[in-house]
Amino acid sequence: MDTKLTLTLQKEVIEQAKKYAKDKGQSLSDMVENYLKLITLPTEKGKKGRVSPKIKKMQGIVRIPLDKDYKEILAEELAKKYGA
Repeated sequence: MDTKLTLTLQKEVIEQAKKYAKDKGQSLSDMVENYLKLITLPTEKGKKGRVSPKIKKMQGIVRIPLDKDYKEILAEELAKKYGA
């Protein structure tokens, strides 16, 4: 059952978020809901932080050295792709 939520945010943040959502083909409500689901997922015992469901799905596809954080690898690959 969906319930309405009212948020107070800076106008610029709302405008940027709406544009981002539109570019991604999602509603702003869906994006906020997905974000809240992500940050409230329970963590597995013994692991640091939370693992994104998208990353969890890909578990086992790529072998990553134990001393390397997946976020570092993701940032490197995005920088290569988008030339940042």
